Amino acid sequence: MAEGGPDAISLRAIAREMGMTAGAIYSYFATRDELVTTLVGDVYAAAVQAAESARDAVPETDPGGRIVAWAQAMRAWALANPEGFRLVYGDPVPGYRPPEEGPAKEAGLRACTSLIGLVAAAWPTARARRPEERAYDWDDFDPGLVAHARADFPGLPPEALALALRVWGRMHGLVALDVYGHLRPLVRDSEAVYRDEMHDLVASLGLAP
Repeated sequence: MAEGGPDAISLRAIAREMGMTAGAIYSYFATRDELVTTLVGDVYAAAVQAAESARDAVPETDPGGRIVAWAQAMRAWALANPEGFRLVYGDPVPGYRPPEEGPAKEAGLRACTSLIGLVAAAWPTARARRPEERAYDWDDFDPGLVAHARADFPGLPPEALALALRVWGRMHGLVALDVYGHLRPLVRDSEAVYRDEMHDLVASLGLAP
């Protein structure tokens, strides 16, 4: 995957690289899609673990700092692991059909739940700055995500979940441009641009960066 990108993943190629027969590797993974699903789950879980560790190094009394720490850790992970980022967020593996349940889905929900937690801590301040924003209903979101959000953050309204997705979008956008090589040709210090964007993000929530 590192050499050829996500579309280079092949059980036969992996078996050949490991000095195994193709039949032998099928005793570990029944199909290539099963391998890809496991790989996506592992990669996604590693990214979330890096972000959560950075977040937890900042006191809970500093919700703005925790948001910035999460975002910067995700950016650092993505730039250090561009193939993993592309596998999870970007280039689809040709012919791959992800299952509705499994490690990849679980890792994605974990990432979303952690982000919701960041927004939940900021919600009292953020809500005061958004008195006229449109209302949302729980039916507007994926049922699995809703179940996690309502179980982990009882009392949090669906508007906070919508805000969490918007926060994710702002965190993700510049990172994707950087990973795919679109940002650095335009600016000398892409890290500074990203840091300024995250400071603006937390300020929009009524928090200090």
